[in-house]
Amino acid sequence: MPGSVVIDYLPESVRHYRSGWAVVAIDVIRATTTAITAVASGRRCYPCSSVDAAQAIAQTLDDPLLAGELGGDLPAGFEVNNSPAEFASRADVHRPVVLVSSSGTKVISEAANCDANYLACFRCSSALARHLTQNHDRVALIGAGTKGEFREEDQICCAWIAAQLIAAGYMPGTALTDEVITRWGDAPARACLCSRSVEFLRRSGQVRDLDFILAHVDDLDQVFEMRNGEVRMIRAAAGALA
Repeated sequence: MPGSVVIDYLPESVRHYRSGWAVVAIDVIRATTTAITAVASGRRCYPCSSVDAAQAIAQTLDDPLLAGELGGDLPAGFEVNNSPAEFASRADVHRPVVLVSSSGTKVISEAANCDANYLACFRCSSALARHLTQNHDRVALIGAGTKGEFREEDQICCAWIAAQLIAAGYMPGTALTDEVITRWGDAPARACLCSRSVEFLRRSGQVRDLDFILAHVDDLDQVFEMRNGEVRMIRAAAGALA
């Protein structure tokens, strides 16, 4: 029996995929890119759904780094923005990061009780697709849905992964899945430049993050999954997709 893949968005959509699904949280600009970049650099990372949850987790850690944004603003008492470029350049990798964002970390947190919970961004889409085909029959790719919108960068990442699963024999589970794959399945990363997320980065003087995201596409051969509230890195299985 062929596997099934669906594309959806918004944190509240995760409840439809609790049992029997591998759920993939995708917030390219910027939460999942930030978390993946932090962990790839050797840092521990704890995504949280709220500032209160982040502060509670931070109290259990040694020398934690509170990072993130809400509505684009740095929360009071936080040290670092939700910035993959920042985490790629910082040397204090011994400090665990507790991460909060407007949408992406909410999707991650909502998926905590699902059978499997992964993170994806442009950096690791092919490695994750390969891992999913070898380990899961039903896959739900969930975009963060910033301000209720399914932003272009997340549609592209969802489409890249879903297209590889379809090529391996999976079936699209919804009309939206077909639509997103058809529009974005072979789109380049730069196709996201029309996104309001990109507009925000430019308007707020955070183009360094945009440059980082566009310059790091499929450069990681690892898979990033949630275990006990922490992002863990595992090596993707060898071999190409069918």
